[in-house]
Amino acid sequence: MIETLDIVSWAGPYDDNFRRRAAERLEAGAVLLFPSLGFPLDDTETALVRSAGSDGSAKNISLDPATGQCKGSTISGTELATLTAMLDRFGKSARSLVEGLLPHYAAGLERARTSFRPVEISGRHSSWRQDDKRLHVDAFPSRPMQGRRILRVFANIDLDGTPRHWRIGPDFETYAARFLPSLPRAVPGKSWLLHRLGVTRARRSRYDEVMLFLHDAAKRDLGWQRDAPVQEVDFPPGCAWAVFTDQVAHAATAGRNALEQSFYVEPGALARPETAPLAVLKRMCGAAMV
Repeated sequence: MIETLDIVSWAGPYDDNFRRRAAERLEAGAVLLFPSLGFPLDDTETALVRSAGSDGSAKNISLDPATGQCKGSTISGTELATLTAMLDRFGKSARSLVEGLLPHYAAGLERARTSFRPVEISGRHSSWRQDDKRLHVDAFPSRPMQGRRILRVFANIDLDGTPRHWRIGPDFETYAARFLPSLPRAVPGKSWLLHRLGVTRARRSRYDEVMLFLHDAAKRDLGWQRDAPVQEVDFPPGCAWAVFTDQVAHAATAGRNALEQSFYVEPGALARPETAPLAVLKRMCGAAMV
């Protein structure tokens, strides 16, 4: 489940062997771990990380690269400008990493939000649907993906040596097979109505409905949460990792001060599209998903 790549630069260059391994293992459902790839902070950023806080409305402080707006923090003025610049620098570094290591993604890659997650996960309370301490695959209620992949790059920047602890569950097909028998039938007109009412940014495809069902069904099933086979992983400060979170069942159960960059990847950019959730669900359900 973990593929270790000992690289030290966000900008490369990376040799062809690393590129082949990264593409094969990532798309097969592994987490790419870069144990020596730290994200360095300058003095002002270090001070900011030590004092950072959330405004209570969100568990993450996020930067929208399209608008340059940073939301979820209590800070303002010079500190906010420093935080915004730090997040943008991480986002650009993560993009450089992905495009250098997986160059075939470049034409089908969209940079989404960049987030800083300063709050300790352990002991944090939320609704069952929003509780990321429970195993799940990612799906977005308001942003239909229509088969596009969700690729995330993380870095632990905690200054006190606190690791970020994950539980990684079974492979996607095993995960899906557990819950698909209780998949409800499609409701005609539902996706049109949700889009018309402004609940979603576009119409949900059948793929989006199934992925949302798999996300919710797993989080709701406490027996499966308890008994599912998992691998426990600690990501220490000074490392980075990348994973398709729509494919890998994961739960973040402890840790603080992580940076995260999300990307959306077009299916046509994949090296092995037959391993993607879109293809797996089409085969398992015997029906088109998009």
